[in-house]
Amino acid sequence: MATLDESPAAKRWLPLEANPDVMNQFLWGLGLPETEAECYDVYGFDQELLEMVPKPVLAVLFLYPITSQSEEERMLQANEMKEPHGKVYFMKQTVGNACGTVGLLHAVANITSEIKLHDGSFLDKFFKSTASLGPLERARYLENDREMEVAHSIAATAGETEASDNVNTHFICFTCVDGTFFVGSLSLCVGFIVSKCVLYELDGRKTGPISHGASSPSTLLQDAAKVILGMIQKNPDSLDFNVIALSKKSR
Repeated sequence: MATLDESPAAKRWLPLEANPDVMNQFLWGLGLPETEAECYDVYGFDQELLEMVPKPVLAVLFLYPITSQSEEERMLQANEMKEPHGKVYFMKQTVGNACGTVGLLHAVANITSEIKLHDGSFLDKFFKSTASLGPLERARYLENDREMEVAHSIAATAGETEASDNVNTHFICFTCVDGTFFVGSLSLCVGFIVSKCVLYELDGRKTGPISHGASSPSTLLQDAAKVILGMIQKNPDSLDFNVIALSKKSR
């Protein structure tokens, strides 16, 4: 769970465990109502296993090993990065081992139209305070937020495994963000506006969001699973993978 600016002086937290129960308590304590959303394990990519995950899925968290191949691919993506749609909430990661928290913040920040946070809660105030900031400014805001650091520390020591900052895995988030697009010719003033949902990969170690093409709320999990499976197949010798879905609670 290293960061892009992993200097000797960089702040480091203990990593979050890839555990839905830990993540649920963490998010609920920060202001996501228990009645709104909950994290669940994704046990596999066969259709029957994906169907077991409660719907609708709002975001997907993926834990994977950092390898020489994944680092090479990250550098290539940085050179090809395009400006994301303005509706995407993206932040960088400047704290070592904070990728679990950054992944959860990415997940919740991009689904605020689907859920209602507790008014005045940490998450409510954090997103309102950082709405107009850039990705690196958001990262610095998190880095200097003592309340979040304490909450993260409590969550990091609540898992089933002994907490250690010596890890080489990383959390990223996949979510579907709606956007409006002009189809036609601007020079001829002919065309129409269409709305579509785009599957974005949000990784605080990368330059910006990665678009994985059109998606929809109903196919988010399946679409993310295809991308994740491709990443797993590039590292066939590793077992350090975990997938967690954040799903909206039925009422």
